[in-house]
Amino acid sequence: MTQLVRVEERTAPLRFALRDWGWSWLGVVPFSPLPIALLIWPCFSLVVGSFQDQQGHWTLVNIFDLSQPFILQAYWLSIRISLVTAVGGGIFGFLLAYAITQGGLPGFVRSGFLSFGGVASNFAGVPLALAFIATLGRTGLVTAGLKSIFGINLYDHGFNLYTFWGLSLTYLYFQFPLMLLIMAPALDGLKREWREAAENLGATPGEYWRYVALPILMPSILGTMVLLFGNAFGAQATAFALTGGSLNLTTILIGQQITGDVLHNPNLGYALALGMVVIMALSIGLYSLLQRMTGRWLR
Repeated sequence: MTQLVRVEERTAPLRFALRDWGWSWLGVVPFSPLPIALLIWPCFSLVVGSFQDQQGHWTLVNIFDLSQPFILQAYWLSIRISLVTAVGGGIFGFLLAYAITQGGLPGFVRSGFLSFGGVASNFAGVPLALAFIATLGRTGLVTAGLKSIFGINLYDHGFNLYTFWGLSLTYLYFQFPLMLLIMAPALDGLKREWREAAENLGATPGEYWRYVALPILMPSILGTMVLLFGNAFGAQATAFALTGGSLNLTTILIGQQITGDVLHNPNLGYALALGMVVIMALSIGLYSLLQRMTGRWLR
């Protein structure tokens, strides 16, 4: 009798859970193959391929080969461009978010910028590269206009769209709108009572932002910059379409190893991608941690 009671106690939560779910879970079943086919299986194949050679034998050579100078240079270049665009896009995006949320601008200005941010943050890849080539390329609209009207040739003064800084400028086009979209709700979450309490205690607006608002927003700001870092670190199509592979980025190097004619070592490409997955996982973990720290204040 006692054993039956114990079994009943163990199975009761399962029955209640099934009863609460009803038949609604059936709607998820048709979509369950998608994460398996598009996420779980590719990740599994990536990990397995990183520890195999081209004949399918288990090996650690691919992991050790990641220490080669040209691979380390590719990682370092990708990290540098990600840091530059994350910091630059983060600062500019935060200032823009502050202007449209705390600057007393008309409502249509806010909605217009947020709509632009939603479009621009998803405008990347080959179309973005072609747009910048048509605008700031050697024969682009802005380049030709400055040369014909003011006699200024940007490329004679050191500017080059197809270099590190040109690619960074291109990345900023989708980096700062993403910062804008994430930081606008965070700035809206600042409670009016906090400002009023600071003013009642004699704080100036600058002191309020220095000692109250920015410490609360700092985890969200840093977390979003981490997200921007991961966003730029994983970009491939924009860089390849803009520079033609002249920059030794990790994503471009992976493509050369997997599908290239000269540098053709798919398993080394898998190992390169595995290294990127590790860096992206660390970035996402840090972002989640910082977002939880901010959520305690902005709930």
